[in-house]
Amino acid sequence: MPKIPNPRIRKLRTWFPGKRSSEFIGVDENQKKITLIDLASNDYLDLARHPLLIEAAKQTLEIDGVGSGGSRFITGSRNIHQRLERKLAKWLNREIVLLYPSGFQANLAAVLALADRHTPVICDRLIHHSLLVGVKASGAKLIRFKHNNLSELERLLKKSRQSNPQKQPLVITESLFSMEGTTAPIKEISKLCIKYDSKLLIDEAHAFGVMGPEGRGESFGLKEPLSIISGTFGKAFGSGGAFLATDKITGENLIQNCGAFRYTTALAPPLCASALAALNLIESNPSWGRELKEKSTTLRDKLSQIGWQRPLGGGPILSIILGSDELAIDYQNRLEVHGLLTVAIRPPTVPEGKSRLRLVIRRNTPVQALERLIEILKNK
Repeated sequence: MPKIPNPRIRKLRTWFPGKRSSEFIGVDENQKKITLIDLASNDYLDLARHPLLIEAAKQTLEIDGVGSGGSRFITGSRNIHQRLERKLAKWLNREIVLLYPSGFQANLAAVLALADRHTPVICDRLIHHSLLVGVKASGAKLIRFKHNNLSELERLLKKSRQSNPQKQPLVITESLFSMEGTTAPIKEISKLCIKYDSKLLIDEAHAFGVMGPEGRGESFGLKEPLSIISGTFGKAFGSGGAFLATDKITGENLIQNCGAFRYTTALAPPLCASALAALNLIESNPSWGRELKEKSTTLRDKLSQIGWQRPLGGGPILSIILGSDELAIDYQNRLEVHGLLTVAIRPPTVPEGKSRLRLVIRRNTPVQALERLIEILKNK
């Protein structure tokens, strides 16, 4: 009797860039090359292969080399690091920006800077794994509220302040949730943090570059009580690495006391250069985020019209809940046969019974690909 494949087993596949920015070339089970339209990656603005980013990386590669060769306190600091930090701080209207090699590392650093074992940390139930690792590393007490549920957040904040009035809580949320496609009510959360004198950490990784005013994130314009913004260059910016944006006091604390900043090799200079080039492009094209949002709204409407539950949210991530692992994989394979690259998201990334297709709309996603997607999904 043939062995039934375990839907929880994940296999790594290698992908190669196609001729167009929206294409990937992979190899199927029969070792045959297949070209697929990308509806899966986080390259929301199609900048990863943009000629200006490539040229910026090349020029810096010739001057500064491939890697920085040391931490920022030894030999790792370059002029390109400081240029990117200053430019980004100005664009986000924050006092200081610090660069990190990865978003996971930045989130870990942010939580450790704001919490210790005495801190009540109140998190949205769906925050990224890296933030949960940060809470665990800090030794803080983890308290979780239902996704985007303001009334439960207020109840937990009130309870925390009453039981431990001397200890300031920390609230953690994302702005655009990567697996749900939903957006947090940032302004309302901020008001609650002010009301209960709480610190606030917002992970803008998936919103940065595409959401909020001119792509500056959903938190743009907020001051108190926002303590730290976390963001990455590996998504809409088409590069790699991450950053924390904050005030001078918190920033100085990160520089002097944060092991995740002090004891790591500095972000590769070519990645800094490409991120700076991306920032210049996004700043010069403030309508990109709005146009992407309109495109994703159109697709949500069409999915609803053909009988699917309308995906939540308003950004470029559309989550189609299917339930079982097997069904999610079946739809992934069905779309792949028709030339569309999607990925079945399964536990433990999402809760049991919530396996899904995670669709990503990019700036240059061909209209024909979205039309094909709708035609395939008509036949449930």
